[in-house]
Amino acid sequence: MSESILQRRVEVQGLATAILLPSVSVFGAQAEHRPDTVGPLTNVVGIGLFARAVLTLQRAGIRQLIVLAGAEEDQLKQALGNGPRVTIPVRWMPIREFPLDDSRTWEFLAAEVRGFALIASVNAVFSRGLVERLRHDLREGEAVVVGQAASRRSEMVTSGGLRLKVQSDRLTSFAPAHFDDSAPCAAELVVLPAGFMSSSWHTPNDNSRLPIRRWLERAAVDGRVRVVAAEDKRGTWYQDVRTLSDVPLAEKKLFNSLKGETESFVDRHFNRKLSRWCTRLFLAAGFSPNAITIVAAFIGFVSAAGFGMGTYAAGVVAALLFQLAAVIDCCDGEVARLTFTESPFGAWLDLAMDNVVHMAIFAGIAAGIYSTQIGQPAAWRTLACGAVAVLGNGLSFLLVERAQKIKAAGGWRTSAHAAWSDFMLKNVASRDFSVSLVLFALFAKLEWFLWFTAAGSFIFAGIMLWVIRPSAVIATKI
Repeated sequence: MSESILQRRVEVQGLATAILLPSVSVFGAQAEHRPDTVGPLTNVVGIGLFARAVLTLQRAGIRQLIVLAGAEEDQLKQALGNGPRVTIPVRWMPIREFPLDDSRTWEFLAAEVRGFALIASVNAVFSRGLVERLRHDLREGEAVVVGQAASRRSEMVTSGGLRLKVQSDRLTSFAPAHFDDSAPCAAELVVLPAGFMSSSWHTPNDNSRLPIRRWLERAAVDGRVRVVAAEDKRGTWYQDVRTLSDVPLAEKKLFNSLKGETESFVDRHFNRKLSRWCTRLFLAAGFSPNAITIVAAFIGFVSAAGFGMGTYAAGVVAALLFQLAAVIDCCDGEVARLTFTESPFGAWLDLAMDNVVHMAIFAGIAAGIYSTQIGQPAAWRTLACGAVAVLGNGLSFLLVERAQKIKAAGGWRTSAHAAWSDFMLKNVASRDFSVSLVLFALFAKLEWFLWFTAAGSFIFAGIMLWVIRPSAVIATKI
């Protein structure tokens, strides 16, 4: 098969373009102007709904954005310019020049789209995972409607929401919001093949505000509209934001979706529970992710100094401080994901400061224990054990860095090596040992902790070296 044919097939099947409708609903309802309604500039965790939609689409792999804007166009442009950097091209089409009820507008859009277009309003917050699922689960010639879990809130009726009649995973028709409390609700997010927007799909003398619902009803007759459920458990969630009372619900959904790439048991069930409250405080204070990393590192260094005092009370307080540092260490990533301010340098700084703090902790414990053993013949062993723990941690840091570079380059030699690397990073290189440190401090067994970390760090480094060695050459070539 020729390269040009393959390229055309990719273009037909791809979803790289999104069309945003800040002023109207996807299904044609005009924006409401009640005292409790929200608009595209309403802030959710410090970022307006419109900007958050754009940044989420960018993060999910959308490569071109078309905005059909009304009178608020200048404000929307300013909001994008003042927030996190938007790197994808944004094309602005004023509704006054491109009326939404004019078939020529949609024919023009169809010519701009290769394959599929994601069409969304901005009266919602949705996850990157939902967009990625839509992008990777396309079928030629079929449209997709996102369905939400059934809601009995009166807002669904007053907002003009629609219910979906579904058979298997196929849309059969739309229904009014009060149709059936158990039926899923239509989200303001659909995916259409470009062909649906062409002239052959337009009906003469149709004065509807938007033709999207009519296209979907027509395609549903032939079984060509799939319904994809937005689900929290799969990370494909969607939350309406139509009134001011919906803003806290959307913010709660965003906070509940936070997790890191190397989530451990303690992170999930303890650190994340506390870190979300700290994250709210950091957001309110305007702290950047890198600033939070430095705060966590500072607390870690204070903890290391406490261990260096060598007393029981100081050891317990130092262990608790280190646990606090582990909680705050979760916040930098949470703030970065919530505000779209992730960066390669920020990720490296977080990893580097974590390891520097760990080495300071090991050195502090060794110095503190040695201060209580001065004059004893075997006191030097404590210092030697601390040096081994520091050295092993430093070597592990270098190997973890190497493993991340190999993963980013797609250079794992076999799937087994990739699986081993993920297992080691998720289950060994975690914050869980901060809890064990508290227990060792409470039982006055910090020397045992030091011996375990000295042995464990070199065992970890040895396994990582075994995992990395066969793939290192491949990654270097890439």
